[in-house]
Amino acid sequence: MSELRADVLVLGAGMVGVSAALHLQQRGRDVILVDKHDLAGEETSYGNAGIVECASVFPYMFPRDVAEIMRYAANRAPQARYQLADLPFFLPWLVRYYLASAPDRALRGAMAVLPLIRRSLIEHELLIAEAGVPDLLRRTGWIKLFRSDRSLAGTLREFERAKRYGVEGCVLDAAGIAQREPSLSGAFAGAIHFSAPGFVPDPGGLAKAYAALFARKGGRLFKTDAGTLQQVRDGWRVGGRGQAALAREAVVALGPWSDLVFRRLGYFIPLGVKRGYHLHLNARGNAVLNHPVLDSDLGYLLAPMNRGIRLTTGVEFARRDRPPTPVQLEQALPRAHKLFPLGEAVDAKPWMGARPCLPDMLPVIGKAPRHAGLWFDFGHQHHGLTLGPVSGRLLAEMMTGETPLADPAPFAAGRFD
Repeated sequence: MSELRADVLVLGAGMVGVSAALHLQQRGRDVILVDKHDLAGEETSYGNAGIVECASVFPYMFPRDVAEIMRYAANRAPQARYQLADLPFFLPWLVRYYLASAPDRALRGAMAVLPLIRRSLIEHELLIAEAGVPDLLRRTGWIKLFRSDRSLAGTLREFERAKRYGVEGCVLDAAGIAQREPSLSGAFAGAIHFSAPGFVPDPGGLAKAYAALFARKGGRLFKTDAGTLQQVRDGWRVGGRGQAALAREAVVALGPWSDLVFRRLGYFIPLGVKRGYHLHLNARGNAVLNHPVLDSDLGYLLAPMNRGIRLTTGVEFARRDRPPTPVQLEQALPRAHKLFPLGEAVDAKPWMGARPCLPDMLPVIGKAPRHAGLWFDFGHQHHGLTLGPVSGRLLAEMMTGETPLADPAPFAAGRFD
């Protein structure tokens, strides 16, 4: 049996894991990146809206409006859907999500993650420059459309609040929308153009570019089942009888699959998933989409990816490994065709992925409380692409004894004890 040795094993080659591996590597650690795929960025990191959301001060919290909650409960809201058969499974998590979304608790969480949000685009720009892929970042921002005066007014109040924390953007009327996106059709009450966020037209490709940088700097990718991780006398071991990897320390960065490791080690961390779907379509004729555009009242987003126009859905609450049920995508398709001149589908079938979420919508970043040399970096909810590099830096600073760029206490695994 052959055995690879390193300083650190990073489990998971998505955006979060690759970023952590790079930051540890920058600090002199020999790192092995562990994944079940041959390439990085093949799972959750592949399927998102591509927005580096440095303007998202407030996380996606459970709604407090009774009428809105009733719409969700009746499965009539396009922004979220649930599978009735799985309700007993995820209802306790939803209760915790609701409690954590109380205004005072939500504000504390937002302020805790704000230093990471503010630094998120900067950390991406540094890695993109080092990886030599400037074409994978566009500084276009994104546009949030509103079809009703009520939804526009509610978001304008949130926007005014967010501006106090440095969020930039401008309110658009019909003429402003048409100027920025002349190919869109429909009657809109208005829109907000968030100008600061970056846009990545190939999120999976960016994860692969970061992994290629990691390899050029001497990093190794080891294909195996990360669920085989076990503590041994010299540290942590992963792999089977034919080949294994051993290191003093290990980082669990498996996104929605992180529970396959931490539960076996005796940790109860309430990790849930929000599933989502996307489909790429061609644009008809000479139609062009210049920004990611969220049709907020109808619960879908269009993004101009390299592969085509990516149509993404709201969230689906269901067991992580249930077969796909792309009802939201089927409902969104005719609405999206009315908004933008879409052509034939590029993909043979819709893609489905899972967003790893904790009830307070904050990630777990830091030391495992009861195991020497074990670290966590998962649960980045809707912002894995956004927060991957900056949370990787925070984790690497903690692991190497540097002064962390933000207070790590709110992200500690022990907050759920």
